[in-house]
Amino acid sequence: MIESFLDTAYVKSLPYLLEGLKYTVYITLVGLFFGFILGAITGLGRLSKISIFRWITTVYVEVIRGTPILAQVLFIYYGVTLFDIGKLTAAIIAITLNAGAYIAEIVRGAVYSIDKGQHEAGRAIGLTERQTMRYIIWPQAFKRMIPPLGNQFIISLKDTSLFSVIAVTELLYMGKQYYNTTFEIFETLIMVCIFYLLITIPTSIILRRVERKLDV
Repeated sequence: MIESFLDTAYVKSLPYLLEGLKYTVYITLVGLFFGFILGAITGLGRLSKISIFRWITTVYVEVIRGTPILAQVLFIYYGVTLFDIGKLTAAIIAITLNAGAYIAEIVRGAVYSIDKGQHEAGRAIGLTERQTMRYIIWPQAFKRMIPPLGNQFIISLKDTSLFSVIAVTELLYMGKQYYNTTFEIFETLIMVCIFYLLITIPTSIILRRVERKLDV
């Protein structure tokens, strides 16, 4: 019985899927790292008193949020002809730009949710506006960002499956590579879903525990 199970697609597809999982996680983590930096800058830019900053950051957020990530990655890979962008690089850029727009709204909402009295308290003890943001507002706001940032991680992780359209060797693409030669589609897709769930379910559990611990 064990030998029969080892001879199924559930087991034979594992080398393909593990290779794909490696790229899926890599694209997600790197993209979200730069996406958070971009999102933090953009989110604070939307709160800026300088109108040009608000205008530029608002246009970026609305354009990215208003277009599908599939169209974005196709535009980056095929449309930007000035640079020779590789498939993996295009995928990371797409995740960065897409996640950055959503993270910008997370940052803006979190900072905006802090009571205005905190700003006044910072100024009252002699802190500049920048120091007030750094030492008083941002630490409190960051705690409130953690749950939605975790959700964004899950969303971005699943979004990587769309990059198979440009032949990025992520999890779904490698699953397709396997079942295109074996025709064991059902079993392979079950394994693909299991691999995604092995990441998303523990992430959700950890997020709930963090929320309770931080009381956010």
